[in-house]
Amino acid sequence: MKSRTEPIAARCSRRNFLRSTGLLAAGAALGGPTVVPETVFGATAPNSRITIAFIGVGRQTFGSNIPEFMAVPGVQVVAVCDVDAWRLGEAKKLVGTSYAKQAPSGSYAGCAAYRDFREVIARPDVDAVLVGTPDHWHVPISLEAVRAGKDVSCEKPLTLSIAEGRVLADAVRAHGRVFRVDSEFRSLRNFHRLCELVVNGRIGKVHTIRTGVPKSDVACAPQPDMEVPEELDYDAWLGPAPKAPYTLNRVHPRHDLKGRPGWMRRREYCEGLITNWGTHLNDIAQWGNRTESTGPVEVEARGVYPPPESFWNVLLEMEAQYRFANGVTLHYKMDRPFVRFEGEEGWVESEYQKEVLASSESVLKSEIRLGEIRLPFKTEKQDFIDAVRTRGRTLEDAEVGHRTCSLCQIAHIAIQLGGSTGRKLRWDPERERFDDPAANKLLDRPSWRAPWTLHGPG
Repeated sequence: MKSRTEPIAARCSRRNFLRSTGLLAAGAALGGPTVVPETVFGATAPNSRITIAFIGVGRQTFGSNIPEFMAVPGVQVVAVCDVDAWRLGEAKKLVGTSYAKQAPSGSYAGCAAYRDFREVIARPDVDAVLVGTPDHWHVPISLEAVRAGKDVSCEKPLTLSIAEGRVLADAVRAHGRVFRVDSEFRSLRNFHRLCELVVNGRIGKVHTIRTGVPKSDVACAPQPDMEVPEELDYDAWLGPAPKAPYTLNRVHPRHDLKGRPGWMRRREYCEGLITNWGTHLNDIAQWGNRTESTGPVEVEARGVYPPPESFWNVLLEMEAQYRFANGVTLHYKMDRPFVRFEGEEGWVESEYQKEVLASSESVLKSEIRLGEIRLPFKTEKQDFIDAVRTRGRTLEDAEVGHRTCSLCQIAHIAIQLGGSTGRKLRWDPERERFDDPAANKLLDRPSWRAPWTLHGPG
């Protein structure tokens, strides 16, 4: 692991990268030209490559994000960062091993490792960052990166509150940065096909949408306080969350990059499946409904939390109904991961990792003709990198991500106020306010510790 006292700019400069991989020839060291094989950087020349750093290297980043970004031509991973030293070492090893296979020398030492995300963001040679931390860190780190001039890809769900989502979306716009919610569902062919059929009128005027997410975990018995593992900077892990004693089921499994972490079942760090999977499926609903930059005008929701003694405290059950200004109603519940659109002339539906179903064979086999709407199709990683190069919008930018996340969150607020009996609320998607003072008090997170208070987009 690189020393934190080493000058930041020196840790992974292009020259250090070339030297570490054996690509810096003697002639180049004396000022001559350096020719770098395309196999190292992909099809893009080194001077146009995109350098990316990964902040938070848990199971999703390690298992999916790092390998998938490394597979995009012209992308170079220059740094990894995590408050867990073991995970950090594993991520650095993954990058090094992958690049070493492509280097003539058979070795690679051009990826730096950091415990403090601010050191990553301070590097002038980092073009973009992927934020793969627990949810409570998404906005603070993304804001720091955006304000420092970095482009950002951030895991979903984007935020823990509607207020901080608005701050982030405004900051991205104010600073002219590229932003992508790292959700792959628009890049899944079944959901892409579903939305193309809908927006091209194959089922007529849509009147109802139904979405679902998997059912939640069971409750968890009270957990004992434990000694903080030596590899974990626990105070840094907590960050903007309330102070709390360490216990394994609050954080993540030790020395394990496959087990589901406990923080996903604690409301201080995650809202549970209502936003975790909900932002996947409801983004598809918003995409097909063409409401991805706005929101509903009414919500009614009910849900069930675990008993008070349970250590895990996210929703066990929930269902919500929304009404949009265009007259469409959305029914959302814990059931299975699916999206269904119902129109005046039929219906189409698809479940995660399953085929598209339709009300008739003619709808199912319908082709999108020349002149009709073709929705863009590419992986979320390629979409982000393409936008970094062109300075264009991604398919799921900060505004879209915020709107989808807030769609789930207004239902969660209604549940917090109404519990299992439910609560109906009016919602103004322009002002992003309820018609209920008690509901408006839940628009922001109550506990932020300095210096992570949100200060607006400036």
